[in-house]
Amino acid sequence: MAQRQLKLGAFMRPISIHTGAWRYPGAWPDANFNFGHIKTLIQKLEAGKFDAFFMADHLAVLNMPVNALKRSHTVTSFEPFTLLSALSAVTDRIGLIATGSTTFDEPYHVARRFASLDHLSGGRAGWNIVTTSNPDAALNFGLDDHMEHAERYKRAREFYDVVTGLWDSFADDAFVRDVESGLFFDPAKMHTLDHNGKYLKVRGPLNIARPVQGWPVIVQAGASEDGKQLAAETAEAVFTGGGSLADGQKLYADIKGRMERIGRDPEHLKILPGAFVVVGDSVDEAKEKRALLDSRVHYDSAIASLSVILGTDASGFDPAGQLPDIPETNASKSGRQRMVDLARRDKLTVRQLAQRVGGYGGLSFVGTAKTIADQMEEWLVGRGSDGFNIMFPFLPAGLDDFVDKVVPELQRRGIFRKEYEGPTLRENLGLPRPKNRFFEA
Repeated sequence: MAQRQLKLGAFMRPISIHTGAWRYPGAWPDANFNFGHIKTLIQKLEAGKFDAFFMADHLAVLNMPVNALKRSHTVTSFEPFTLLSALSAVTDRIGLIATGSTTFDEPYHVARRFASLDHLSGGRAGWNIVTTSNPDAALNFGLDDHMEHAERYKRAREFYDVVTGLWDSFADDAFVRDVESGLFFDPAKMHTLDHNGKYLKVRGPLNIARPVQGWPVIVQAGASEDGKQLAAETAEAVFTGGGSLADGQKLYADIKGRMERIGRDPEHLKILPGAFVVVGDSVDEAKEKRALLDSRVHYDSAIASLSVILGTDASGFDPAGQLPDIPETNASKSGRQRMVDLARRDKLTVRQLAQRVGGYGGLSFVGTAKTIADQMEEWLVGRGSDGFNIMFPFLPAGLDDFVDKVVPELQRRGIFRKEYEGPTLRENLGLPRPKNRFFEA
């Protein structure tokens, strides 16, 4: 039996999720909004044979007090499709994944953008389906209130059906382009969707040929009950929040088990928890780097980051006290629960939890190339994940350390590729090309 292979994505919006990253010695403070820097970074990732470059997206300035916001390097970033389209021209193999909201966008727009990116890149696009948890986003789209959590997921399920249906508007061989007869496409190979559902009404067809990959790779994030069910039904890759290996194994078994129960092949979905990685020539050096990085997080930013994740204002909590009971909110349920569990497990004060979250409070690998590879291999072999969505601590050095030191160690062990399997994201992830639901191949 062939040895399992790690799949690696790079979480690149924000360029580093750590709020102290832009203040780290030698870091690029403007990396989030500097095309030259981002081009250098993605080309380094491609040299390291990463599967994908992932751009999360926000449809509002982060909902935090201005005293914290003024310290955040995430306040400004490129619009994902504009940036990824530009990056497609300076790369050849690395996948290009962007967030597309099912709550504040229209399926026809999403279908056109991702189909265009897939054609521009030669089959390297991926759609990260999100329902958008930031309530301030509603205010930018003519709404006074955010759609309720469960309702957002019901709309997302219908949204997925519409977008994938639009991608199947034309058979793969619809465009004959017969110069002699003057026939550009065969009308019998064009399908009009005529969708009329609870949330959406879309006629179609899409005015773009079927994507190179059939459909761009479907990616999802989140681990709420609604999110896990949506992932089992629709996703081909899942970006999860990282916890312990035991937590990862439980989530892995849950989502893959749901897939089996509805008749989907569990191997046709890759589970990639986010992993914050700090590399040193010794474990002590790596820990020193992490400590220096965390020291660059201002408490204003830390407590505001905690408030965002909890979905409630934490600024009035006693910094020296334990986290009080947090009421249910309309924010991300999985993120909120992760913070509550972390505080209880490690007996953290509010200040300690905020500092952890303000830097990065999720799964972290801090050590040498060998110790980091040991942990990644343990997750892979133990079926806690199929790989990782790597978060870099500071740029460019943190990314260079991973590509130059950790990737060769993973390759030496035979658990990560030395060359790309093919030109498309699907080929590199080992995913089948979906059949057109309206036309035989």
